[in-house]
Amino acid sequence: MTAGKYIALEGIEGAGKSTVAASLRTALADAGRKVTMVREPGGTGPGERIRQILLLDDIDVAPWTEALLFAASRAQLAREVIAPALRRGEWVIGDRSVYSSLAYQGGGRALGVEPVRALNVPGLIGVWPDLVMLLRVDAGTGLQRQEDPDRIGAEGRVFQSEVAATFDKLAAAESHRFAVIDAAAPLSAVVAAVVNEIESRWSTK
Repeated sequence: MTAGKYIALEGIEGAGKSTVAASLRTALADAGRKVTMVREPGGTGPGERIRQILLLDDIDVAPWTEALLFAASRAQLAREVIAPALRRGEWVIGDRSVYSSLAYQGGGRALGVEPVRALNVPGLIGVWPDLVMLLRVDAGTGLQRQEDPDRIGAEGRVFQSEVAATFDKLAAAESHRFAVIDAAAPLSAVVAAVVNEIESRWSTK
């Protein structure tokens, strides 16, 4: 069986992750790959309930509570969906991944990247993205693109800028795993850049 690949789309609010993920799914399916799409938080029964708390409910969530809830949702997703899909040889496209927690809670919430990484490691059961596509856009542009911000998306420009800076640091530190894409370009160009990056690493045929 052909080994599956796990590709995560990352970036700040308004970077276009969900839109690019859908286009990437079509491109991979057209190339004959079986694709599983996942989103974080969510993607499982427990995960969707956690998503409601984290993004939709109008409640105050402490930074470490936020980090723990994201990690809990992710652990369920890794075990229930991502790991089995990879074992079946499927390609998994993730709308966010553990790197969002490193950037948002580790950087944006100032909990520290390494403490947040250590929090997530046990639940991931070794399931880390093979490739992280960082859709880079400046905080101002990203915030302007949002139509209906969720609880975290409604955080201001200072917070989003810190998240963006943390993503850049992660990309520099783990350059073997990251590809940085200019998400300010037209959608067709962004999708083409993403597909080209994947094809340069693995044949999609």
